[in-house]
Amino acid sequence: MSDMVDTPAGRLPVVKMDRRELLMGLAAGTVVPLVAGCTAHNEALGRSQLMIVSDAQIAQLSQQTWQQSLQQERVSRDAGKRRQVERVGTRIAQGSGLTQYDWEFVVFENDQINAWVLPNGKVAIYSGLLDVVGNDDQLATVIGHEAGHVAGRHAQERASQQMAAGMGASLAAVALDQGGVDNAGMWAGVLGAGLTFGVLLPYSRRHEYEADRLGADYMTRSSYRASEALTFWNGMMARSSRGSQPAFLSTHPSDAQRMQALDAHIRASGYA
Repeated sequence: MSDMVDTPAGRLPVVKMDRRELLMGLAAGTVVPLVAGCTAHNEALGRSQLMIVSDAQIAQLSQQTWQQSLQQERVSRDAGKRRQVERVGTRIAQGSGLTQYDWEFVVFENDQINAWVLPNGKVAIYSGLLDVVGNDDQLATVIGHEAGHVAGRHAQERASQQMAAGMGASLAAVALDQGGVDNAGMWAGVLGAGLTFGVLLPYSRRHEYEADRLGADYMTRSSYRASEALTFWNGMMARSSRGSQPAFLSTHPSDAQRMQALDAHIRASGYA
């Protein structure tokens, strides 16, 4: 008997096919991506995710993007800021247990209040953000949250969702091609290659809730005060309400509901 799945149209059979067949169907606009072969269970999130984009593809693009960033941005020479980011970042990376990644933490000399991470564990912190965080715990909030996005595989999931929504034949062709480097420009349409990948690709509300929760967990495991996460995010919201929205909030929108959920998680976990 065929496996069944609940959809808005009722219970339908799951059609199993390999990824090549699926993506060809997506390119033609004829396949609904509810197939078991393209989902993966994420232990950190406790749920399954649609995964059309492979780990190899995301790793390659991440490395390309990181190299572009190091060339296009100005790396800070402020030894104090660099030590702070390295100190906090290393503790969060160890506390998170995500030791399979080659973590790297770099301070870019830029007045924007911003930070971002690539799926391969490369973290960029702008000097403008370091000027407003009050202590190491608040910086750990930022890095812990970014590590949460990595553990949640949110970039891969979002890219896969965009592809599954029917991004076009050219995107399917990219996913089918295993060459990689020569297609980086085409991948930009889905993942936002270059700095847009780390800075301008917004996550969904669900992703933000998940990264908040994981970030608080990682902070506590790393001996930072999770309560300072609320102080940091409330400060970001206050800046936004005064008409000076930090660039950080363009990809990490903050609101009262998120803060309530984060506060509830901190209290329920005994972190407060």
